[in-house]
Amino acid sequence: MPVRPPALDDRNFDDLVDEVLARIPAHTPEWTNPRLGDPGRTLIELFAWLTDTLLYRANLIPERQRLVFLKLLGIPMRPAQAARGLVSVFFKDDAFQKKEDIRARTIRPLARLIGPVNFETREELMVLPITAELYYKRSLTESERDTMRDLLDGLQQVYRLNGVPTPYVTTPVFPDGAPDPAGFDLVRRTVDGCLWIALLSPKPEWVAETRQALGATTTLSIGVAPAIITPELFEEIGPRTRIPHVWELSNLSIDGEVEYLTLETLSDSTNGLTERGVTRLALPSEEFLDAPGNDVRTALDAGVGDRPPRIDDAEVASRVVTWVRLRPAERLESLSLSWVGVNAVESDQRQTLFNRILGESDGSIDQMMQLPGQSVEAETLELQVEVAGSGFQMWRRVEDLTTAGRDDAAYSLDSEAGIVRFGNGIRGSVPETGRRVRVARMRAGGGAAGNLPAGSLNKIEAFDLGGAKVETLRVVQMLATDGGANSESLVEAEQRIPALFRHGNRAVTEEDYRRLAAATPSVRLGRVEVLPRFKPHQRSPDVPGVVSVMIWPSKTERLAPHPRPDRPTIEAVHQYLDQRRPLGVELYVISCEYIALGLAVGVEIRDGFGRETTLNAVRESLRQFLWPLAPGGTGETGWPLGGAVNDRELAVEVARTPGVGSVRGINLFTRAGRNWQEIARANACASVTLALRPWQLPELLSIVVVEGEAPPDLRSAPNPFDPGPDSVAVPVVPDLC
Repeated sequence: MPVRPPALDDRNFDDLVDEVLARIPAHTPEWTNPRLGDPGRTLIELFAWLTDTLLYRANLIPERQRLVFLKLLGIPMRPAQAARGLVSVFFKDDAFQKKEDIRARTIRPLARLIGPVNFETREELMVLPITAELYYKRSLTESERDTMRDLLDGLQQVYRLNGVPTPYVTTPVFPDGAPDPAGFDLVRRTVDGCLWIALLSPKPEWVAETRQALGATTTLSIGVAPAIITPELFEEIGPRTRIPHVWELSNLSIDGEVEYLTLETLSDSTNGLTERGVTRLALPSEEFLDAPGNDVRTALDAGVGDRPPRIDDAEVASRVVTWVRLRPAERLESLSLSWVGVNAVESDQRQTLFNRILGESDGSIDQMMQLPGQSVEAETLELQVEVAGSGFQMWRRVEDLTTAGRDDAAYSLDSEAGIVRFGNGIRGSVPETGRRVRVARMRAGGGAAGNLPAGSLNKIEAFDLGGAKVETLRVVQMLATDGGANSESLVEAEQRIPALFRHGNRAVTEEDYRRLAAATPSVRLGRVEVLPRFKPHQRSPDVPGVVSVMIWPSKTERLAPHPRPDRPTIEAVHQYLDQRRPLGVELYVISCEYIALGLAVGVEIRDGFGRETTLNAVRESLRQFLWPLAPGGTGETGWPLGGAVNDRELAVEVARTPGVGSVRGINLFTRAGRNWQEIARANACASVTLALRPWQLPELLSIVVVEGEAPPDLRSAPNPFDPGPDSVAVPVVPDLC
């Protein structure tokens, strides 16, 4: 029987009215008709309403007791998580009326980005008077080589090359600043392993002035978003190794040869191109900023060898101030990026408040004060208390006031509620009576509303270092913001109490690992399985001291591909569990291994049921039955790990589908290279089974359901998820109405 807090009195308004009416014959028998609208009936309803209000307040007592219990346990509710993102800031098109006006502007941190939910920049940003175009040297396709074969034969003679020429096509990457979710691999998709960034002047005739403005500045801020990919099966997840790379700037020597200066990295929040962030590069003086010519009539070697790619668009080429090159510093197999942009700055959903008076101290012990905001970023809170003859003095934040001394000017913070608490004179000082308390600085905010699509943040309110408002800026948000999560509710906090008593925020048992993984902040998981003593790299099932936690992200649509966690999700869960595991445990957080499965089903449809409706219902029932998340599987918690797929079990599920009269057969297929291979039966009447290992699940990639005939052979059907090597994309023109 579930344990539920009882209501002190569960009567409502109607119950109270009925109870009083039932007492009328016993107390006032002469009142024989207490009809609606009668003055006496009206009085009864009035007192019933008053009593109902009192009962409502009385029933709040259990809730208050639960809140007090949470406080006694020292379990604060989790604050909201602020969404974060990258934006680029540029000058407006009309920011410069003449070339003498061209200059960089440095804006303060905490510039406000205006959108459905406002954001703030986190760092100082030097906005350069440039835009940027990104290019790469793309190798020719086979068809292009065939078309240009005669031309290619003459390249070696034209350019007087000693080696074999490698032709390429200058190709834009991230056109118009749009990100590439699949990622651009600058190692595998380029002939030179480089990403080329052309820094452009606002106008062709302003190149010299723009170059002068860049030489007078100090930093170039480049935003980088690495491609988020699903880790390889059983890849060991830990802190990612920084990718060795170098940023270089083009320059011309005295004899006109192209040279490259290695740019000094001032700061790098990308952690070596492993996570989304901004790299700030130090720019050299003006005399080191240059770019080779693009006009082959005057510069025959334009784009040849190690030179920047040749730009055939004359308007763009005329605005090139200089080139910035990104290349790996060592030999790499892959370096995939989703977006790169200049004048970039990190932002988050929080808002900053300065110099807010909270009130005056009443001199009582353990007094609390409400901050002007909730979900406070604890690291940014600066609390001050007025001291006689000394003005406001800073107090320090401690996690637990019981660790503070008698004279310690300390306070504790409930971040979610936005409440500060002072000491009792023994554990922490008490602010003197009548002294004011103020917040010198505080950042607060967050929530799921901050997860905005690209283009939502379109205005900026910024101030330069002198405090003057900068009106000539525009903001471009090419990446969606993410990571926002709502604060914890009281019900969610109460649900954590039993788990806290069981595991004390430490992972010991299987259930501990499962619950803690599911509670990872800012991560939404659809399923968690724990494989004790399983070492994933060797597929060893009995290794002492090893715990593998297998996770699946939440996914609503039951279509292939099945849910697979990306690397940031795995890293977040691993980091959260790693802080809570016993010292001697070797922890792995992994994804499951999917085995491709194809089904061919033949059914008979009962009279009165639509053919397409029934066939679609059969497909959907099988997809749901084999789905790895709830309500999949027989227990509706997802298909069990290592659970074999049997055609008899599938036939029962198909037979339960409304409209199915009988099942004529089910054939199972697995993948053999690019083709399907049927799982053979021992004889015509034998069942067929797809056996799975304990870390495997079936992935239903193809399903064909036919009516009135034996199940078809998938080997003659194309794989809907594999276009094949000979596939040719053919455009079509829709009819216009």
